[in-house]
This record gives sequence, C-alpha cells and structure tokens, in this order.
Amino acid sequence: MKRTLLDYLEDMRASAFYSGGVSRVLGHLFVGTVLLFVALPFLWMAYAAFMPKEAVYSGELFSKVGFSLENVRGLAKEGFWGRLFFSLALSSAVVFLQLFTALLAAYALRAGLGLLPFYLVLMAVPAELLLVPLYGILRGLSLLDTVFALLLPFAASPFVIYLVYQAMRAVPEELLEAARLDGAGHGVLLLGILFPLVRPTLVAAGVLAFAAHWNLVLYPRVVVTDPRFWTVQTWLTDLQRKYPTDWGLLSAAALLSVLPIALLYLAFERRVVATFEEGLKG
Repeated sequence: MKRTLLDYLEDMRASAFYSGGVSRVLGHLFVGTVLLFVALPFLWMAYAAFMPKEAVYSGELFSKVGFSLENVRGLAKEGFWGRLFFSLALSSAVVFLQLFTALLAAYALRAGLGLLPFYLVLMAVPAELLLVPLYGILRGLSLLDTVFALLLPFAASPFVIYLVYQAMRAVPEELLEAARLDGAGHGVLLLGILFPLVRPTLVAAGVLAFAAHWNLVLYPRVVVTDPRFWTVQTWLTDLQRKYPTDWGLLSAAALLSVLPIALLYLAFERRVVATFEEGLKG
C-alpha cells in the first residue's frame, strides 16, 4: 500500500510533537532539580528554626520531629526584635533619601546635565574600595558610632539614579514641551508630569535599595561598634560568634531576618521584573 504525501506530513507532525513534548518534560525536570537545590538550604533553615533543642543536641534530627518556639523566644532574650525594627527603620530612611535624590538627579540628567558618564563610572566602582576613605571622612566629622554613619553615605545611589533616569528618558519630549508652552516650570514638570509616570520604577528601585542596605554586613561592622546602633546583620555575626553550635537559634535568627526581604520581593516581584525588562528594551 503506497503512502501519500499527507501520510508523511502527518508522521512528521507527530514526531515533532513527541520530540517537543520530551524536550518540555526534560526542561521542567531540569528547572525543578535546580530549584530544589536552591530551596534546600532555606527549607533546612526553616525546619531547624522550629526544631526542639533536644533533637539538635541528641543528633536525632529526623527521628524526633517536632515543633517548638523555644528558639524564637531565645532570640527575644538576645535582643533580636530591637535590632530588627532598628534595621527596618534605618533601611526605610535610606530608601526615602535615595529615591528623593534619584528623582532630582535623574531630572537634571534628562534636562541635559552631562554627568551620566560619571554615574556610570561610580556604578563600576566596588563598594569595598570606598570603605577606608569613608571611614576617614566619618572619623573627621566625628560621626563614627552614630546612626548618621549608617545613613548619610547611602543618601544617594548611582544605580537608583540610573534606573530613574532610564524611566524618565522614556517619557516623550513632546509631552514636556507641551507643558512648557502652557507655562509649566521645573516643579510642575518634575512633580506633576514625570513623577506619576516613573512611580512604578521608583517602587522597583526602592525594593532594590532596601535589599542592598538591609544586607550590608562589613560596612556597619566597621563604622559602628556601639551595640545600640547594630543592624540586624551585624547582630547576626555577633550571635554566631557567641553561639557557634546552636543551629536552632541561628536558623531562627536567619529565617526571621530574611523574612522582610522575602515579603518585599513577593509583594513587588512583577514590578521589579517589569522595570528591568523595560530597561533592556530601552
């Protein structure tokens, strides 16, 4: 029995569908395996944070499965909640300052200020290289061991400025020109027109700025020795030094300290991703 051309085309279509289905399954398996390896430390941290202490000290980590808030109560005795709320307030203040300065600087760049290469160079400079000069400046100003040492050096961020500038550059010039013809000044152009249009980018930049300041470890450890001004990350390093083998306590501290960042990213994940996608398209 001779096969027609339609039979051959049907076989090719079935073969392509089968190979495509296999490729999709293999791709899903690969992604699932990678996600499992990435999530495994976090799952273990969550498990150890609420694991009874006797299970840790006996070595029977899985045979004595239970739920206990003993580690969380232990954190309260060590002053964890005070450090957490201090870090929340400090990082929020830094975000406000960075967004404020970014809005002004980005508007100046869009208006023709020729400092964009300067900001790009600053973005390429590792932050660790600035630690020693900053320490000398803060010591000369008598700001060491104060909250201003943790706040003022982060009042502006080249990265945030560049993000906001990219968003402002996408606004049509005709819109601003029409507003100028109607008599709008710089204040109206910035606050009345550009600010509402770049607000989504400001939200994404705020999330990234908060995370960057929240995760600082070396800098606050160097410029602040007074425990009253320790951030939660600095406090964690001291807790690890005091209780190097108390895995339950350390896991609970790590889990609760990462929770604000995780919630922030979950709340604004789409906005952050969309901002970077728009930046790549631009």
